[in-house]
Amino acid sequence: MSFAFPWPYSQGEWLAWTAAVITGLLGLLSLIAPRRALRGLGLRPVDGRADGLAAARAQLGGFYLGVGLAAILFAQPLIYMALGAAWALAALGRIITIASDRGGSFAIWIGLFATLALAVPPLAFALGFVR
Repeated sequence: MSFAFPWPYSQGEWLAWTAAVITGLLGLLSLIAPRRALRGLGLRPVDGRADGLAAARAQLGGFYLGVGLAAILFAQPLIYMALGAAWALAALGRIITIASDRGGSFAIWIGLFATLALAVPPLAFALGFVR
């Protein structure tokens, strides 16, 4: 049994694959440069403690990179669905913040649109809306 890189062929597959690549790149950035990734999110670790950097590398870096790479390497609709569902739930978290925490800042709205832009393509492909 040999392993071949599953290159996307259809438009829907390309959209889902692109979301997976962006997710993986965000994870790689967080893994390599956690301070920069946290600064991009408007956060910073407590001075003199590595706990925040470890969390950024693990939860942001490792998780995003792992899910993105799994979607790229296996190219299965259910993996794309998991990727899209994860981004959709991240968007739900932003919506809850806007609604209940009075967090309607410009940065939160931009983050909401970015997470929706990463959620919709893999879900549309996995659910058969785009072929």
